[in-house]
Amino acid sequence: MILRNLYEKWMYAWETRLTTRDTNRVVRPLEWGMEWARGWPLVNGDCPSQTEKYESYMHELNDRIVAHSDEFFSYTTPSDFRLEKRKIELFPTGSNAAESIPEGHGTFLRFTSPVRTPHPENDLVNGRWFPADGGRAVIVLPHWNANGIAYNALGPVLNRFGISMLRLSKPYHDIRRPAEIARSDYAVSPNICRTIDATRQAILDIRCCVDWLETQDKNSIGIIGTSLGSCYAFLAAAHEPRLKVNVFNHASTYFADVVWTGQSTRHVREGLERDGMTLERLRQAWLAISPMAYFDKFARLSKKVLMIYAKYDLTFLPEFSRQVQAEFEHRGTDLKTVVLPCGHYTTGEAPFKYIDGYQMVRFLVKKL
Repeated sequence: MILRNLYEKWMYAWETRLTTRDTNRVVRPLEWGMEWARGWPLVNGDCPSQTEKYESYMHELNDRIVAHSDEFFSYTTPSDFRLEKRKIELFPTGSNAAESIPEGHGTFLRFTSPVRTPHPENDLVNGRWFPADGGRAVIVLPHWNANGIAYNALGPVLNRFGISMLRLSKPYHDIRRPAEIARSDYAVSPNICRTIDATRQAILDIRCCVDWLETQDKNSIGIIGTSLGSCYAFLAAAHEPRLKVNVFNHASTYFADVVWTGQSTRHVREGLERDGMTLERLRQAWLAISPMAYFDKFARLSKKVLMIYAKYDLTFLPEFSRQVQAEFEHRGTDLKTVVLPCGHYTTGEAPFKYIDGYQMVRFLVKKL
């Protein structure tokens, strides 16, 4: 018991150091961002003009999106898929600027996102391509604020087992990040509709990547998502039958609950709470991008799931991950759960990153 308590205390201290090392987090004000919603399906420009009606409108709209999510996450396949050779770059967001950059060039998938934003660089999708012979492939979505080389090490490992990997740059991340921001803030911020729009864009980009992989004769396709990438991966898989094998590396229930309780989003909560937002209201405002709203939709599809969570996570609280596990089990999902003896950020540190990577690769090799 004494050793366990000491380990817990040490792990929480380590996790806290990692979540507080970046000094460039910006506290932004609460904005409803209704201009981002006008072009969405189910809205089609029909937004209220009075500020006092924004919140009630968004609460009703979220219910409508959940009820008609297939329409909300519908898209037209791009016609400009192309591969390009480019120098490997880091695109740091803070403390990760110290990482060494591999020399040489990589192969990248580029295409125009079905979602248009005021930022042209964000609308040009980017995916590092690690091809292998055979029909198996996996799409990898890194964590929030990941730099441009994060998770690339998985590519050669998966290739050895005959699995191709497409490492996707999420909206507003690395090469897609607008020059006006130092971090990937526009993906998750106190701007309610912009955060939803970024999530919708991510889901559509993922589905477009599945379209492209099929043109490369990949007929067994999976997805790995970590942290924010895990949320995106779940939402995409719930709406995309072709994603048969799913790895959720950290998982949670409601988008708002993670933002409200997580150490790494304390600056986002500060902006929201300072302007009067509460957790209950925020949960409804972001219901349409919350995994909890789509478990029944996910369960209707035959999928294999690996869920990994961390016992000492201060960003995706373990209680949320256990609720996710219970939701899967209640619906009879083909599920394997792994609990790591570390935290959220420490999952990326030795030796835990090797344990995490082993679990993901082993599952994909066996199930894909």
